[in-house]
Amino acid sequence: MYTDRIYLTVQDILDKEFKIDARGFRPQEVDKFLDMVIRDYTEYNSIIKKLEKDIKDLTEDNSKLKQEIRYLKEQLELQSATDNTPRTVTNVDLLKRISQLEKVVFGKGE
Repeated sequence: MYTDRIYLTVQDILDKEFKIDARGFRPQEVDKFLDMVIRDYTEYNSIIKKLEKDIKDLTEDNSKLKQEIRYLKEQLELQSATDNTPRTVTNVDLLKRISQLEKVVFGKGE
């Protein structure tokens, strides 16, 4: 997912060689710094993988819950349709029903 935006891998950093001239950096300091960068990259990679897995799991859970909501609404509608007790319909009930129908027709709320 994010690998197309990251230029360096841990191995790229590890294998990087610097040219040394008379006023160059101390190789030990460069190596120590690169080791810290490698550690951070490794941690970032593990965080990204965990977050991608979490996103996948939550997306699946969300889909299952949406299906369950649809099923329960259908069951509720069937139950209320088969219920023989007289029921007074108010304006609020009508507005709720219209809202539900708009969601179904126009795909809102998902």
